Formats: sequence, structure tokens, C-alpha cells
Amino acid sequence: MAAYEARHPIGTKPRLAMALMLYTGQRRGDAVKLGWKDVSANRISVRQEKTGTPLAIRMHRSLVEALEVASEDKATFLLTSFGKPFTAAGFGNWFRGCCDEAHLQHCSAHGLRKAAARRLAEAGNSANHIAAVTGHLSLKEVERYTRAADQEKMADAAVATMPERSDRQAKITQHETIVGQSND
Repeated sequence: MAAYEARHPIGTKPRLAMALMLYTGQRRGDAVKLGWKDVSANRISVRQEKTGTPLAIRMHRSLVEALEVASEDKATFLLTSFGKPFTAAGFGNWFRGCCDEAHLQHCSAHGLRKAAARRLAEAGNSANHIAAVTGHLSLKEVERYTRAADQEKMADAAVATMPERSDRQAKITQHETIVGQSND
């Protein structure tokens, strides 16, 4: 993502496209339909085409910053070079070209949906919280998307929540009693 951001800075259409995908976690077909009509206060709303799931997602600060360049008089945020809304396939091809420009031949728009889910998982969010953003109806699908999350970081966080063994706590208490005794 750093390489993409370096090639496509804030204020460019490719950066706006990345922000829409990454900070809403939506499919490309839903992202290309988003416009100011879908923004209310600090939320962006979408009814997912594939599932019909309605979502209202709080806008991340980075998305708000990227939207500052979006035209307010157009139906959608992302427009082709002809000023028309993208189709899902057209957007996918265009975004693929943006990735190529940043020397990221292995990346795609769909990868940003997965990256959004992974980032949410790495931040400690539950599968239900992630699904509330991505709109996944199946928690198994969320799990598939987040398998690449930082396992070591999440394992450390999980282990830190485990209670101490009760027999160990009893030994610690007994040791403190013996050490604290006096012969007066």
C-alpha cells in the first residue's frame, strides 16, 4: 500500500479509488456506485448489490481526506476519463493499470477488500465487527478473508487475556505469607 500511495498521492483519482475500497471494505461493483448521495454526516451508506445488505459505515479520516477532491455535482465519486460512472469490470481493469503504474502487478481492487478485513482483524475486531463493515453474511467468509491477519500479534493479545492458573496463584500467596512472617 505504501508503494501505491507513493505513486498515487492524495488528490488523485487512483488514491480516491484506493481509499473507497480500503476504508469501506466493499466490492468494486458497490464502490463504483458510491457518491455524495450516500454520505450523511460522518457515514457512508451502501446497499450491497450481491446480497442486498444495507450498511452504514463510519468514514475513516483517510477516506474523508481522499473525498475532498471528489466532485460534488457528479452522481458517483469515481468517473471514467469520459466523465461517466465506471462499470465494475471497467473499474477493475482501470485499477489494475494503477497498480501496474506503482509496480504492483500482483495487486488488484479485490485485494483491498481483503486488506480492509485483515486490517480490521489485526486491530482486534471480532468477525461480527468485520462483517458489519464488509457486509459478509457468513462468518466463515470473514474468516477466509482474515486468515492473512497478523497471527503473532493476535496470539500475543489473546494469551495476555488468559487468567493465571489458580494453583500457581495459591503458591504465590503462600510464598508471600512465609516471606512476610517475623519471629517477634
